[in-house]
Amino acid sequence: MPRYLNVALGQLGPIQRADSRTQVVARLCDLMHQAHAVGAQLIVFPELALTTFFPRWYIEDEAEVNSFFERSMPNTATQPLFDLGRKLGVGFYLGYAELAQEAGAEVRYNTSIMVDRSGQIVAKYRKVHLPGHREHEPWRRFQHLEKRYFTPGSGWGVTQAFGGVMGMALCNDRRWAETYRVMGLQGVEMVLIGYNTPVHNAPAPAHDDLSLFHNQLSMQAGAYQNGTWVVGVAKAGMEEGVDSIGGSCIVAPSGEVVARCLTKGDEMAIARCDLDFCSVYKRTTFDFDLHRQPHAYGLITERKGETLAADGSPLRVLSQA
Repeated sequence: MPRYLNVALGQLGPIQRADSRTQVVARLCDLMHQAHAVGAQLIVFPELALTTFFPRWYIEDEAEVNSFFERSMPNTATQPLFDLGRKLGVGFYLGYAELAQEAGAEVRYNTSIMVDRSGQIVAKYRKVHLPGHREHEPWRRFQHLEKRYFTPGSGWGVTQAFGGVMGMALCNDRRWAETYRVMGLQGVEMVLIGYNTPVHNAPAPAHDDLSLFHNQLSMQAGAYQNGTWVVGVAKAGMEEGVDSIGGSCIVAPSGEVVARCLTKGDEMAIARCDLDFCSVYKRTTFDFDLHRQPHAYGLITERKGETLAADGSPLRVLSQA
């Protein structure tokens, strides 16, 4: 029996600092209503979808930082979204800042959850590839302090949900081949990704005109090279003076874009995704069991980069003649 999944993009326009969670959740619910009206079974919302993108500010007051985080999920503000999803039979992916309790200490994560059509959380993911910097850098027009405010997650799992093998990632994760490959090795059939990406890249402004191109390129490559659907959804537009890209899209296992948003505001788009289409690539060109050669890939786990070992220690550098 064919396995079709109707997936909606739930792109958000900007969220200003003064906007309340209640206001934002009402926007998410409106997008969910739109998605349900055209037959969606799953809607994907962006990274940090409940607040403005607060890592753009250097904040020293810990209480102020924590005000952007959720201590539980669902909570009073987000319960209406869970209730609506259960009522309409629409599942969702939601990104938010999570304040977790671990061994008696508070730990901050950039988190996403997957909620099934009955309103139950079936998977949680914590962002691995945190971009940006840790300390205040006054030369920047705006900061990108994810390394300051978040702890990296432990890795990528997959979940049996919505009739297929589902995975999650967040924003910068989409640029790294390892993100898709780790899930690909677990048979993933759809990867859900929320993102907040400024047009301006302070350390490399020459990339600004390529922001949308790089966004789509990375997701198309990940989809094709792992025989999986990829759903990428933005929070876009001019938020607190910072312009962020849109480009929300759904990519097929062929690498082709089959649906996209056209604006930088709140927008819904939908595609009918055939999960069995993954096998056309998983059983031919990218039949991992048949074609991969793990013996040749040792450097991927032995090294962190060109000059550091995986444990962060310096690599021995051969002397120059």
